[in-house]
Amino acid sequence: MTAYAGLDVGTTSSKAVVYDRDGRVLGSGRAPTTWETTADGTEMSAEALWRSASGALSAAAEDAGVAVAAVGVTCMGESGVLVDAREQPLAPVIAWHDDRDGEEVADLDATIGAEQFGGVAGKPLRGQFSLTKHRWLLRNAPATRDATTRFDVGGWVVRRLGGDAVIELSLAGRTGWLDVAAGDWWDAALQWSGARRELMPPLVSAGVPVGVVRSDVVSPLLSGAVLTLAGHDHQASALGARATSQGYELDSSGTAEALVRTITPIPSPADVARLALTGITTDPSVEPGHWSLLGGTEGGLAQLRTLQRLGADVAELDAAAAAEDGTGPGAEWRSVVATAADEALALHRAMDDVVGPAVRVVVTGGWRHSSEVMRAKRSRFGPLEVSSVEEAGALGAATLAARACGELDVDEHLGRS
Repeated sequence: MTAYAGLDVGTTSSKAVVYDRDGRVLGSGRAPTTWETTADGTEMSAEALWRSASGALSAAAEDAGVAVAAVGVTCMGESGVLVDAREQPLAPVIAWHDDRDGEEVADLDATIGAEQFGGVAGKPLRGQFSLTKHRWLLRNAPATRDATTRFDVGGWVVRRLGGDAVIELSLAGRTGWLDVAAGDWWDAALQWSGARRELMPPLVSAGVPVGVVRSDVVSPLLSGAVLTLAGHDHQASALGARATSQGYELDSSGTAEALVRTITPIPSPADVARLALTGITTDPSVEPGHWSLLGGTEGGLAQLRTLQRLGADVAELDAAAAAEDGTGPGAEWRSVVATAADEALALHRAMDDVVGPAVRVVVTGGWRHSSEVMRAKRSRFGPLEVSSVEEAGALGAATLAARACGELDVDEHLGRS
């Protein structure tokens, strides 16, 4: 039996699943990605990130009990690891949603401006992307000035597993340093942030082999497995949910909610800038020759924080929201969910304006299990398809792993049609 592993290093946890050629789950593993709240903001050590990813991957392999032929790694975007010449981390990993870089964002606006940043980098000018946090680190963590390489999260994990030092294109797009239309680094953005081309590993496409597992930290069942980068987690989820065809839209309804459309060709520079001004990013796609539009919100994070603050589980709040009319936890939950759904709808309509209406919307992610979240979405979007795939990001990553080792063609998926 040939087995393929998909590893999804996300905001709240690392999830790994081992599949066979027919897409059947053979084993799974999970480990928390535990952030620390410091005086500066939200961060974790690069070693803690590696332990989370390697622990989940090893657990999945051991649970499957079979040798794994290939591993695909997908991850959250924007966060990164700066290392020295011995590849030792020089600073913590800053969370994508951390807001310590307010001064840097204001300076980026004054120096480059929202329209140019949006048109070239394909990003709204806000404090999410790597370049402003990189500039913050150079100002506030002097050791980072000696960095020789900057890895994204997936690249860091692949390197620790024994793979090549590379950066995948869709994740390069999440940095704010990439000229997305050219598929090359944007020198003006690098210079502004204090970065340089030499800091960046070679660019590669998703689904290409980038070495093999050589680490003795992970399960021996992974030894020699072909490694590939499976790109940004939301794009891998779209692939796993089979929502990458033209006109399809993925609603990845997790901690970091995102609407994703896979398109071709890339919109004009003016439309890329217009999308950015509405909060929609443009990136190279994990599907060869395609592009990805992504509208992200913190609605899922707001819902999670509300759960934590109210000390209730989703089912309890869903029931209360259906029963309560005015005040109380149910009404508060209904209001938070409605706000998140409104934010997602605005992004959905902005994409429609540029690339035409979506013909199919597929919902994945943990929040699809909430009756109140789905009620709010259906009342705004109309008919929705709820994916039956529990870990769409892991399945997308494993599909790219199977492509990387030659078991699937570029347009094939794990699992039966």
